[in-house]
Order: sequence, then structure tokens, then C-alpha cells
Amino acid sequence: MTHILHRQIHHDYPVAVGGDGVTVIDSEGRRYIDASGGAAVSCLGHQHPAVLAAMHTELDRLAYAHSSFFTTRPAEELADELAAHAPGDLHHVYFVSGGSEGIETALKMARQYFVERGEPQRRRFVARQQSYHGNTLGALSVGGNAWRKAPFEPMLIENHHIEPCYAYRHQRLDEGSEAYGLRAADALETKLQELGPEMVIAFVAETVVGATLGAVPPAPGYFRRIREICDRHGVLLILDEVMCGMGRTGTLHACEQEGVAPDIMVVAKGLGGGYAPLGAVLASERIFDAFSQGSDFQHGHTYVGHPLACAAGLAVQRVIERDGLLANVAARGTTLERRLRERFGNHHHVGDIRGRGLFQGIELVADRSAKAPFDPRLKVHARIKSEAMQRGLMVYPMGGTVDGRAGDHILLAPPFIVDDSTVDIIVDRLGDAVDAAIGSIAI
Repeated sequence: MTHILHRQIHHDYPVAVGGDGVTVIDSEGRRYIDASGGAAVSCLGHQHPAVLAAMHTELDRLAYAHSSFFTTRPAEELADELAAHAPGDLHHVYFVSGGSEGIETALKMARQYFVERGEPQRRRFVARQQSYHGNTLGALSVGGNAWRKAPFEPMLIENHHIEPCYAYRHQRLDEGSEAYGLRAADALETKLQELGPEMVIAFVAETVVGATLGAVPPAPGYFRRIREICDRHGVLLILDEVMCGMGRTGTLHACEQEGVAPDIMVVAKGLGGGYAPLGAVLASERIFDAFSQGSDFQHGHTYVGHPLACAAGLAVQRVIERDGLLANVAARGTTLERRLRERFGNHHHVGDIRGRGLFQGIELVADRSAKAPFDPRLKVHARIKSEAMQRGLMVYPMGGTVDGRAGDHILLAPPFIVDDSTVDIIVDRLGDAVDAAIGSIAI
């Protein structure tokens, strides 16, 4: 009997005891290809020697110092690294322990910015349906993941949502990709006029939507129009790159491919690569200036800028740069997309294949021509995960893709060190798992 309150109480979890590159090893000696990087976390795979060495060095030097008394070299150096490669003028870094904590920080940062500017009436956030921004109350409030929010609805902050930029489900047959992107973005203008733009703090969005939709990239021109709308009304743009950022899509930041820079950006997961709990909130000059000339930032956590976590994150980022891994993400991402299309392009129950770089997803459907999802009671995504694990493959499944209740997808986010032969194995095993899972259902 375990005393851990596991995610699924009645599930019998294997015990992970080791890792080696792209594989995780359990206590029975079984090896699993980590084709999802856990939850798009393990960007360098497992037990990378350069990261472990950096952590050992820092642990021998200093394990912890509270940020109300000291700064540390690993935190300063990692902040320098992030600022040097940030889009726009995101030159100020606030460290956190993960994505949810990062989003909470970003929301408070945006609100205090307007308080410092003498606009305290701004209190509303706009985000998108079918988004996921974290599980703490503020992050859950701004997110659009209906089934996660439902039990806690009375406790959540009032926020507002527009339709996602989700071409497979929402682009019209007579509409080009760019025209759709502009139409989807214009929903923000409509919402701002409904709420009163002078009441809105920020628009919050994942640059490439991760867990809830399954690697859905924006349509061309979408974020440029979003940026224009925000600027016109003095509304901040907060980009959530917790899952899609830090190299996952082939550029260090996914928004680079959109030609925009946000006012605040949240990163995590791939920042520390799973070697330590680590995230960061990057803020622009105007956000920093409001705090610098005002009341400082009224926020704080015990483990802000933890030196061991920052040493791990710094080592991860230096390995990515040293080994040219962004180029590998782009190249292997092309291979992964091609192999997925070869295997699933004509599959009766795969409606869409989408993504960028090593961030790819497939959406499962009961009827391909009608795009009809499976009955959610069948839990097709969970069946596929189970079949994949039996074949030594880790994938990231999710249900509720379409509307928070119906729909299934599988997300792939393998480590940046993956090679073509491993990509082939991933797709082959996933194909077998999908066929086995659907074959177990009476359709």
C-alpha cells in the first residue's frame, strides 16, 4: 500500500528507478521511450552528465539562500542568459518553481502594473476557451479547461474567454489560413468592446496550445493582429510558453516564429529540463519601470531563485546552445511530422496531425469525415496511453479536446536529443497502440 495520494488512486504505477537518454527504466528492468518528455519537460532526456555535474558543483557550494537576504551566482547568471536571448525587451526575470506559480506571478504582475500607473479600475483578464494555464486558483480561473475548473467554480475569479485559434475545428471551408487567423484574433476586439477595454488588464494565451488541445499552432497572422489590438487599447499581452517554449518548437521562444514579443512571458518545464523544479516570468522594461518607480513588486515565494534549481537550468540552457539542439529540434521535428503523416495520414480515426518542432499532436475521431469525436465515456486517450506503456512508449494523452468534455488527442514532445531511428520507433509503437486501443472498442 502506498501513502502517496496519486493522480489516479486506483492505478498501479510502475516504479521508476533510472533513466538513460530518451528512456526511463522501471524497477522490473523495463525500458520506456519518453516520447512526451514526461509533460514536455525532459528536453535533454534523463541523467545528462553536464547537468548532473553542474548540480553537484552547486550542491557542494551552496544548497539554499533565501532571496530576501541574498542573490546567488546561478540565479544572476541564468537571468543574464534568459535576458540575452529574450524577445523584445523582456530583460527582467522573476524565478518561480513551475508553470502554475509562474502564471499566478504574471497575473499579479500585470495587475500591479496598472495600479502603479493609476488605473486600478482594470481588473479583468481575457483568455481563450480550451486553454490550460495551471492548477492554482488564479491560473485555473484564467484557463479555459472546463472539466478541470468545474469542481472549483465557486472559488474562481471572474475571467472572460474567446474562442481558440483552432483551425481543424473552426476554420471555414471557404476561408484561407490567414483570413481565419485574423477573424479568430478579431474576437478579442469584440470581447474588449463588450467588457470596456479600459477595464481589461491583459490577454493571456499559449503561443502553441499544449495539454488541452494537443500542439495546436496559431494561424498565420493571428498573434500579430492580437498584438495590434492589445496595443490599441493599452491591454497587456501575456504569453504562456510553459509547455511550448524554451526550444520545444525549434526556436528558443515559440513567439519568435509569430513575429511578436509579449509584455510578460512565462516559461518553465524545458527551462530546467526536469532536473529541478524551475520556472521564470520575463517582464518588459515598462513593467519593470512601473515597479522600480513605485512600490516594488508585492510578491514572493520561499524558493524564488533557488540556487540549485538555477544551476540546473543554466546547465540545461548551455547544453542546448553548445550542442546546437535547436537545429536538431527543427530537423527531428520535420522527421516526426513526416512519419506521423505517413502512419496516420489516412487513418480512419485520426482527424488531424498538427504541431511545430518536437511538439506534435494527433486528434482522434470516431468519424473522420464528420470530425465526430468518440463518446467520452470510452476514454480513448487513456486506452492509448495504456497500450503505449505496454509497448514501452510514454505519450501524453488528454480528453475533452473539442469542448472540455468530448474529444481525444495524444501529444508527443520527445527530448531534443532524439534521433531519426528513435523517431521511427516512436511512431511505429504509437501506431500499434492506437490500433490496439481502438480495436478494443465496439464501434
